[in-house]
Amino acid sequence: MLTTEDPLVLRTMDARGVVTLTLNRPQAFNALSEALLEALKTELTQIARDEQARVVVLAAAGRAFCAGHDLKEMRAAPSQGYYEALFTQCSQVMLALQRLEVPVIARVQGIATAAGCQLVAMCDLAVAARDARFAVSGVNLGLFCSTPSVALSRNLSRKAAFEMLVTGGFISAEEALAKGLVNRVVDATALDGEVEALVASIVSKPRLALAMGKQLFYRQLELGIEAAYADAAETMACNMMDESALEGVQAFIDKRPPRWD
Repeated sequence: MLTTEDPLVLRTMDARGVVTLTLNRPQAFNALSEALLEALKTELTQIARDEQARVVVLAAAGRAFCAGHDLKEMRAAPSQGYYEALFTQCSQVMLALQRLEVPVIARVQGIATAAGCQLVAMCDLAVAARDARFAVSGVNLGLFCSTPSVALSRNLSRKAAFEMLVTGGFISAEEALAKGLVNRVVDATALDGEVEALVASIVSKPRLALAMGKQLFYRQLELGIEAAYADAAETMACNMMDESALEGVQAFIDKRPPRWD
């Protein structure tokens, strides 16, 4: 049984540099309390400084991935200042996921609602169990999911995102796959295996190339097309000068596997 002394976020790292962060409030469907947000931010900050980290898997204990913000905590002492600070804290965690140099994979089971759905959208990749369900359901309570809309509108088409936001209705894992919120959907028993397949593919690639590529990918999305191409060209030229890229190209020419450390 979970006690008040149990960490709100569990962390493990294997010999390959695969870091697994597990949200650990199963009794509250992993709702994002202020303490959980702070714990998650702390872990992401530490990973950002760890050059041995290669991939992050964001998982969750219990039956649900994340039910969004802790509504009881939000309602306890309402004030404009408190809410602004809370949603700023949440936004900082979401941005920290995107700013990590390494890819982040969401491992989703059960429900992912409101800020929990936002969490999935802010991860670089997502694998969902077939019975997982997704919603940005704040509007059902009179609270439009404004901060989740930022992530959702950058994953789904505008109309698909807006429909979720104004109806508050659930979509299935298969619908989430079709709309672009997740990458893969599998039976719950195959969830870990499917995550591992993505992880294995990623860790076989040079870390620097992935880091440069991830940073460029998100930067260019916010630019006009000419600026995006200029940034991409400079990034690719810098990447090409890295020893891993030079070795990879030479290996292709020599018709042999690359010899990366």
